Amino acid sequence: MRQLVCSPYQRDAHTDRMTSIATSAAPVRTSAAVRRVRRLPDRQTTDRLALHELLDSELVGHLAVALDGVPVVVPMGFARVDGHVLLHGSTGGGFALRAASARLPVVFSVTALDGLVYARSLFDSSMNYRSATIQGVLEPVPADEEDAALIALSERLMPGRPAEVRGTRRKEIAATRVLRIALDDVVMKQRSGGPSEEPDDGEDHSSWAGVVPLERRWGTPVASGLTPAGTPVPDSVIALTTRVAPSDRLG
Repeated sequence: MRQLVCSPYQRDAHTDRMTSIATSAAPVRTSAAVRRVRRLPDRQTTDRLALHELLDSELVGHLAVALDGVPVVVPMGFARVDGHVLLHGSTGGGFALRAASARLPVVFSVTALDGLVYARSLFDSSMNYRSATIQGVLEPVPADEEDAALIALSERLMPGRPAEVRGTRRKEIAATRVLRIALDDVVMKQRSGGPSEEPDDGEDHSSWAGVVPLERRWGTPVASGLTPAGTPVPDSVIALTTRVAPSDRLG
């Protein structure tokens, strides 16, 4: 049976001590029952702002569903809009649309790797990460909201690009569906800080231990083969490749 208690904690930087989150934000799960992380439950957090930060910083998640008794997992671009995650679907028989039509339970997972934690043993080495697992049922975005949802998806993945390109053709709209899953049943887990160490832990402290942060950045834009030489790089691409990245997460 589902456990009903969730530990609202996050890891204090550079230690194994846990500190309670003081936040007025709504918990990750809004219904009565909250899933509990069984493995290292003290790394679970119910901080809604931390969930939004994760979803708003990543571009790809993994959608999982069992179809005809066979598990299927597919990476997909996504966008968070208020209390939902939006996914791009196809009217051509894509598995996501099949899952939505059949009201099958699905899982959508997003993970950010923030760094590698080098301890003085392989056993104690770890990763700094943030992850969220969303369980629920996919549903099509209502017809009167679909245009706005498509723009929201595009703006999330390529900010500013919709204003620079032609409008979507009727045939393209007919071939596209936007699906969404509510952020109601969510489990978020995270680790930050350095390796577990104590002055009297028996390890050789002359051996280096610490954190190697993972940094990501956009590279230099490369024009397509049919783009005429000298064509200016659009403002959306310039903004994407020159914007200041969020601070690297050490903790």
